[in-house]
Amino acid sequence: MDLKFNNSRKYISITVPSKTQTMSPHIKSIDDIVVLGINLSRFSKITQFFICVAGVFVFYLIYGYLQELIFSVEGFKPFGWYLTLVQFAFYSIFGLIELQLVQDKRRRIPGKTYMIIAFLTVGTMGLSNTSLGYLNYPTQVIFKCCKLIPVMLGGVIIQGKRYNVADVSAAVCMSLGLIWFTLADSTIAPNFNLTGVILISLALCADAVIGNVQEKAMKLHNASNSEMNITTNSYSWVFMSPNKVKVPLIL
Repeated sequence: MDLKFNNSRKYISITVPSKTQTMSPHIKSIDDIVVLGINLSRFSKITQFFICVAGVFVFYLIYGYLQELIFSVEGFKPFGWYLTLVQFAFYSIFGLIELQLVQDKRRRIPGKTYMIIAFLTVGTMGLSNTSLGYLNYPTQVIFKCCKLIPVMLGGVIIQGKRYNVADVSAAVCMSLGLIWFTLADSTIAPNFNLTGVILISLALCADAVIGNVQEKAMKLHNASNSEMNITTNSYSWVFMSPNKVKVPLIL
């Protein structure tokens, strides 16, 4: 909305832009939900929710299985940062593909914010992968099950969110339930190595900050998920120099 004041005639001219002018391209179809190139808009909201939740569970299960399988290779445990480098290489490739598919290629969030998010993203993934060199997989999963608690704490500090007793109790009960489920199904006893515990704890702290900073920045600058994913991966290469990463000889 533009306000124009004229002292001689003392009137105010108000210009209201049209909807297409005020809305950025990525929110013109705000009702469109596209996942892996598939438009879910024709489904009801509850169906969209369950499809997305199911997708998260399926992909995280595959991710966890492959991660454990990789670190079960003899001699690979010291190369957590190399795995992180490979992951970001593929993330960047997928990001370039996505960049060609999205219509809105403008960057709304300041570069400084992206630099912080990229640093924390590299940190949380690198520290998490490296921790598997000191901890067995069930132990790492136990710590990851508690991720919701530091994320909620980060929400209070970074975004000023407020949680009631029911929210906190639900988060604690869910974390304890996930830990119990993991231990009940595991044939390997947890291994609490001090170095590994410190690494995975730092990874969780970085993870707690990432989500809240991303959410706050996207709301503040009206940015899209595509912009966030693509630009974060681009900035992450600043902290992932291939010359500084130890490459396993087994390859």
